Amino acid sequence: MIKHALSLVAICVLVACGSVPKTKKYERPALDVPTKLSPLPSAQAGQVNDVNWLEWWKAFQDPALNALLQEAASNNQDLVIATGRIAEAQATLAQNQANFYPQVDLNAGLARTRTSQNLATYNPAVGAYTGSGQLGLSATYEIDFWGRYASANDAARARLLAQVTNRATVLTTLYANVAQSYFALRALDAQLLLTQTLLSTRQENLRLQKRRFEGGLVGELDLRQAESEAASAESSLLVVQQSQSNAEAALAVLVGRKPSEIIKPHIQRGIEIGALVTRQSVPAELPSDVMARRPDIVNAEQNLIAANADIGQARAAYFPKLSLTATLGEQSKDLATLFNPASVFWNMLGNLTQPIFRAGAIDAVVAAANAREQQAVAQYTQTVQNAFRDVHDSLGNVTATQGIEAATTQRIDALRSTLRLAELRYKAGYSSYLEVLSSQRDLVQAESGLIDAQRNRLVAVVGLYKALGGGWSAVPQLQLKTNAPSN
Repeated sequence: MIKHALSLVAICVLVACGSVPKTKKYERPALDVPTKLSPLPSAQAGQVNDVNWLEWWKAFQDPALNALLQEAASNNQDLVIATGRIAEAQATLAQNQANFYPQVDLNAGLARTRTSQNLATYNPAVGAYTGSGQLGLSATYEIDFWGRYASANDAARARLLAQVTNRATVLTTLYANVAQSYFALRALDAQLLLTQTLLSTRQENLRLQKRRFEGGLVGELDLRQAESEAASAESSLLVVQQSQSNAEAALAVLVGRKPSEIIKPHIQRGIEIGALVTRQSVPAELPSDVMARRPDIVNAEQNLIAANADIGQARAAYFPKLSLTATLGEQSKDLATLFNPASVFWNMLGNLTQPIFRAGAIDAVVAAANAREQQAVAQYTQTVQNAFRDVHDSLGNVTATQGIEAATTQRIDALRSTLRLAELRYKAGYSSYLEVLSSQRDLVQAESGLIDAQRNRLVAVVGLYKALGGGWSAVPQLQLKTNAPSN
């Protein structure tokens, strides 16, 4: 009988080994990517070695910006959530690694029984009351011949790294949003100063026109135009002040401040926007392999690795499971003799289970795992495509904003000359005051446009760093504690 049982077990093992292919080794999908990214104009580009990818914001040399980013990294709630998910994934990995070791349990029990004296089996010599005690250890271990636990461990490790990169994505986005919001605030500060200067000029013009009107040198039309321009400048000042207050509150939320500090936000200012533009630095050459450290690309690949490992875990269900169980302890009918050598008991059990018929359940699990891997491949490919699009758009934005800023600067120089000539013509009586006001409006509009162009240029530079994955610690530097033995 034993020979027949062993023969049946051997047949089951051979059938399982011959019917299921081995888990395929993970290979990164081959994608056609350029070796270099589009170069920037030489006037814009800096030296690639001057760029600290992990702390790109320090190139602006603005202590206020540095402090805001540090505050955001310490207090932002999205980062707290992402950190919690990393801890959860770490716990899942530790749980999977526990499968590589035996499970040992301590078993203790006491029993007291009263037997009915009216039973036919009742023995007066024994009595109606009996007791027993047991104390022992039991151990169970499943041998991972087919790599089911190893595949689960690989999948859990990859998902942990994916959560690490999720946090990196949150951190990179947070840094970019804080920096861009800070630049927008500094632009509003410049707009406020420009509007205050404009209001002061318009009020001085109004006082001058009043004196001229009272002296009969100008008509009422010039006076009313001066009043209108002064009122318009005052209205613009209020709009800028409101936008500035809203920007401060938004930045306070980004850096994670208390509600009481959001109601009355106080954002420390640093360098003015014109100086910030001169301190930005962009590499002259951008190798495409820098894209491999983008958090979302690393995340997509780790999810793909996990999906590949899930296939191995699913396929392992085709193979037999071999588990060993052992128990050692003391057992006695009363506590007095529980630790007597004669009370020692032990047993050992080996159990082999080979699936024979599951009505296609295992096939369905494997098919689902393969389908998830196909989805992960598509998601990885799409992530890489979107990443290169981000870089393409960011490079274009940097180049375009540089050109817009240069053209606006030239326009301001021309408009200043136009205003000077218009004022001379008005004083000489060759033109009306309307020509002076028109020249002033054009100049102020251009100066306001220059501030917007400088802000957009800074925002574009930050967008480029974000597109290139700057601002986070690379995954290979992450040290993971592992207790799993090598296979």
